[in-house]
Amino acid sequence: MKYIIIGGGISGLSIANLLNKENEVIVLEGDSRPGGMIKCDVIDGSLYHRTGGHVFNSKRKDVMDWFWSFFSKDEDFTKALRNSTVFMPDGNVIPYPIENHIHMLDKVNGEKIVKDLVQMAKDSDNEPNNFDEFLKGRFGKTLYDLYFQPYNYKVWRRDLTNVPLFWLTGKLPMPTVEEIIFNNLFHVDERSFVHSSFYYPQKGGSQFIVDSMAKGLNVICNSKVDNIKRNGAKWIVNNIECDRIVFCGNLKQIPALFDEHFNLSGYDKKIEELEFHGTTSVFCEIEENPYSWIYMPSREHESHRIICTGNFSINNNAPGKMTGTIEFTDYISKDDIIDNLQRIPLSPKYISHHYEKYSYPIQSTDTRKMIGDLKFDLEKNNIYLCGRAAEWEYYNMDAAMGAALDLYNNKLK
Repeated sequence: MKYIIIGGGISGLSIANLLNKENEVIVLEGDSRPGGMIKCDVIDGSLYHRTGGHVFNSKRKDVMDWFWSFFSKDEDFTKALRNSTVFMPDGNVIPYPIENHIHMLDKVNGEKIVKDLVQMAKDSDNEPNNFDEFLKGRFGKTLYDLYFQPYNYKVWRRDLTNVPLFWLTGKLPMPTVEEIIFNNLFHVDERSFVHSSFYYPQKGGSQFIVDSMAKGLNVICNSKVDNIKRNGAKWIVNNIECDRIVFCGNLKQIPALFDEHFNLSGYDKKIEELEFHGTTSVFCEIEENPYSWIYMPSREHESHRIICTGNFSINNNAPGKMTGTIEFTDYISKDDIIDNLQRIPLSPKYISHHYEKYSYPIQSTDTRKMIGDLKFDLEKNNIYLCGRAAEWEYYNMDAAMGAALDLYNNKLK
């Protein structure tokens, strides 16, 4: 088979490597280099993650085994425990996850949380219908008011009752009331969620990962796809003929690219209505600290977290500097960035920033069914969807690789 992969992010490179062993594969990447949302820049000797702070681990053995087929675990990577913390508005620093460290809060709030836990145990059979109900039911009203509501409102920029639950799997610790009590009595650290420990490249960050995975592939950069035609059973993409297309771009592009070839009228409006958030990532010099992620529920500024990428590898910082990325949901102007930095911990000094428009897909109750139906119709025409924006799923890097493995093993092998 001859395949064209549209999009050279982590999903496109993953499925291309899987297919490349027994097929002819061409990757068309619209940017000047592959990488998608996990691209990095080097600015004045320091490494800048343009969107997020991408690290690797997985609970899937097949993903782990496949990933390490590209790298030397010992020579190329370091392994670290996630040292995350919550900077509370009152200046108190509470290790993450906050529910494991109730004993570090003041006695007034501690007493309220105990009462919440007792009530939560009584209401344990109540099933949440949205993210707001989930947070209150899982952690109690006091922790909701202190941390979960203000933090997550800054992330989602909407009433949390309007945030569905589909994205949660594998994203947050899911302790029971008994586990919360036990963890606080015995000061247990939470290590069950996927990135409680992680691997990180010694040099180059996630750019090293995509550059390594692109080796040996036919990746054509600066090739934005704007011309798709049909020739019998075959497809012609940017004047290149192929048997099959794997689309790893943004789902919202699908109607414009394929509408003339078969009827997508049942999907056009639903795809157009799909919601999303963007991310403004601000690269800063910051004070030295021991953390990997810092979560900030304070209402005094708009940022929700600091990713201390300078602590991920000693090679991420120019000599004498410590750097990190401060994240804001959606677009924020440079003037507003500079204003906010004055009220953010660790004395951040602006270096650069980047806005990524489609960084967080938002699902509604029927999104997965709609995309499942769309996949079925596209696959009858030898077109396959793969990736975070293509499948409108909240994939981390390892989940994107897992989705590529599943597509390959279940439908393309």
